Amino acid sequence: MSRVLIAGESWVTQSTHIKGVDSFTTSSYVTGVEPLRRALEGRGHEVVHLPAHLVPAEFPGDADALAAYDVVVLSDIGANSLQLAPEVFEQATPGTDRLGALRGWVAAGGGLLMIGGYLSFTGFEAKAAFRNTVLHEVLPVELLPEDDRVELPAGARAAVARADHPALGGVDGEWPPLLGYNRVRPRRSADVLATLNDDPLVAVAHYGAGRSAVFTSDCSPHWAPKPFCEAWDGYARVFGGIVEWLAG
Repeated sequence: MSRVLIAGESWVTQSTHIKGVDSFTTSSYVTGVEPLRRALEGRGHEVVHLPAHLVPAEFPGDADALAAYDVVVLSDIGANSLQLAPEVFEQATPGTDRLGALRGWVAAGGGLLMIGGYLSFTGFEAKAAFRNTVLHEVLPVELLPEDDRVELPAGARAAVARADHPALGGVDGEWPPLLGYNRVRPRRSADVLATLNDDPLVAVAHYGAGRSAVFTSDCSPHWAPKPFCEAWDGYARVFGGIVEWLAG
């Protein structure tokens, strides 16, 4: 059993309702972590979810705090949220270099997974911005300098290149369609296990004494529709396999 920290995969939505000359707003809090949490817990892993709004204040800031986990998952949470702790952004007080600490933790033997989304990799309007951080070198892929999203509204199926690799969890057969992903380029040191539109979907690599992996599409809607993340028994095998490979 591994202890897994999932950072991100939540958001607040605010809607404006206009009725004639009157209007009002409503807000809702949404999480997208449940399919991934269920899949990992179902394989015996302990999962700690750090919602996106708590990441700036509570993401682990040093090796000692990160040592509580075997695998860290960043999913749909941009680099700013990890770098700009409240004391840094609001009070102009020097803080900890959390992405530097995460890089050092992986090099010392930790496991890092980045999952795709509008605020993963380079992201929507390049706002995720991991290309400009020290964490970029840890990933098994190179990030684009521009908005890297590829929308696939008609859906597309993954092509598996390395079905025998343990990080794919022994899944076989055709994968359900996905509706989009973040386009990245594989590093020479990476093993690309599955592709989407000939771009990396699942890639893994060693970094120092540790390991890193990417799943460049989503772990929940909208890029991962319900037939992929809720009805397909391969979902738990793929994400479980990735996490277990990362944990060594």
